[in-house]
Amino acid sequence: MSDFISEIAPDINAMLDYREALGYSRKHQSVHLKSLDRFCASIYPETSTLTKEIVLDWLEEQHSGIRQKAAAARLLGKYMRAIGKDAYVLYDGYMTWPKSQPAYMFSDSELAALFRAVDKTNPTNKEPFLNEIAPVLYRLIYTCGLRPNEGRELKRENINLKAGEILITDTKWKKERLVVMSNDMLSMCRAYDKRREIFARNSEYFFPSWDGGGSFGKYQLGSYLRDAWKRAHPKVEASKLPNIRVYDLRHRFASAALIRWLDSGQPLGTKLAYLRAYMGHRTLSDTAYYIHLLPENLVKSAGIDWASFDELIPEVVSWEE
Repeated sequence: MSDFISEIAPDINAMLDYREALGYSRKHQSVHLKSLDRFCASIYPETSTLTKEIVLDWLEEQHSGIRQKAAAARLLGKYMRAIGKDAYVLYDGYMTWPKSQPAYMFSDSELAALFRAVDKTNPTNKEPFLNEIAPVLYRLIYTCGLRPNEGRELKRENINLKAGEILITDTKWKKERLVVMSNDMLSMCRAYDKRREIFARNSEYFFPSWDGGGSFGKYQLGSYLRDAWKRAHPKVEASKLPNIRVYDLRHRFASAALIRWLDSGQPLGTKLAYLRAYMGHRTLSDTAYYIHLLPENLVKSAGIDWASFDELIPEVVSWEE
């Protein structure tokens, strides 16, 4: 049964099916289009196409996620136009998008200091078991090169603590993949799981949210890491610290792998394909992007045809969660 109820529901479903067939997840756009659908059913119950009045009236009522909602409305309008319907396409400049924050590459000492601070994270009223979750969750994202949501939304049934394997599902490009943990990470997860049985036995998530029965929160994941970053540098004013994101742990994983292969003389062209599969990238160019993050002295390494990689690296890298 469809979750959409308005007169434009068939077109919404058709567009989501089409995008899903191309490899996109329907989950993200469904959330925003459901809001548009309910608005249409309530205010424009007899209108079966997407008009300028509908789109602008709907956006005017929104108070959060406005950029994402505008993008969803634009996608729907473009799809309806493509199948021959007289639909309104929101102009591309309706909302300006902020520039993506460049990746921050942790040094070895910074990374060590960050995790020491993470290990000293205290529980809070909203997250009474944060001290149990944080050291494992952030390390798992880093050591396995996971996207932040792949770590915090990991379900208990998808982590094999005997074989040390993680099944990553509901990915950005809807391609499941297996990720193998290091022995140290596996030992930490096993110890954590025993404690988790005490405070979250009934949760389906490996890293549960204490208050709602869902997964650990997206906002909390970033907030607590930034707090640890500040505590790792007690003598530096917070405003003078580099901005970091949880995603930078994934960047560090990828660049560290490339550096390790370079140091050992491994054929980088061949290894990129392995890294692409492990990290769940859609294309090799997404993986080759990390070459730009390598220290300059390594990029100039003799015996490597760096020019050949330039053709793989996109000029603009799309934002990932």
